[in-house]
Amino acid sequence: MRWKGRRQSSNIDDRRGRGGTPRLRLPSGRRARRGGGLGLTGILVVLVIAWITGINPLTLLNGLDGGGYDSPSHDTETRQTPANDEGAQFVSVVLADTETTWSQILAQHNADYPEPTLVLFSGSVPSACGYASAATGPFYCGADRKVYIDLSFYKQLAGQLNAPGDFARAYVLAHEVGHHIQNLLGILPQYQKARRTMSERDGNALSVRVELQADCFAGIWAHYAARQKGFVEEGDIEEALNAASRIGDDTLQKQAQGYVVPDSFNHGTSDQRVRWFRQGFKAGDLRACDTFNATSL
Repeated sequence: MRWKGRRQSSNIDDRRGRGGTPRLRLPSGRRARRGGGLGLTGILVVLVIAWITGINPLTLLNGLDGGGYDSPSHDTETRQTPANDEGAQFVSVVLADTETTWSQILAQHNADYPEPTLVLFSGSVPSACGYASAATGPFYCGADRKVYIDLSFYKQLAGQLNAPGDFARAYVLAHEVGHHIQNLLGILPQYQKARRTMSERDGNALSVRVELQADCFAGIWAHYAARQKGFVEEGDIEEALNAASRIGDDTLQKQAQGYVVPDSFNHGTSDQRVRWFRQGFKAGDLRACDTFNATSL
């Protein structure tokens, strides 16, 4: 993956080595504007709402500008540019490329792309979704539209999980950005609302469909990244597929305890994660990522 020298995102909040309590503010930035027609974004929301709640989606079409836009968020008084270390530069380049890709995709459906912020932290971090430690792993918070990552996770990914490579790291970030797309489409708010009334088993099953769709969205980004001359190298996509395989629920449970408990899966098996990333990569189309109506995952 030839990423050096490419554009870096300005949406980086580098909190490593910083203390203090963040202040509360309302998020700024663009909203997704409503287009004249339903479009693919609307189609996905309709499918999701119908599958999860049974509510007539026509009553909710006015909310297609995404969930969480007006939620209060935690932010610091100042935003720092990425540090000079290579890890921060790498994620900044990948984030910038996801911005370009998703802006172009949503523009085709008369929608703007409110870009997420990537928060770099060490050890632990406060977010609008609660306080999290590095043990949580990378995560997306829909309430403040931010992706959080402790870059030490990438060492664990390459070493303990045996998923090395630049594109493996890029896949992890693209998956979290996939959750941001779900938030903008209204999928995450509907999922969170539905899960509150579900049993743990049913909630886990629904979570799997959410996570696999984020994998598929990561595959869509990879589809467009691979079309850029001199960016994606031979073997890069295989690195992403290997990473998807290494972080499947069944694989992680076997490593941790020697057996699997399928009812506790909340991200999907290794085979499922590979399949949905590959599906998004091959199609490059949002319509290929309807995990909620798929009869087989």
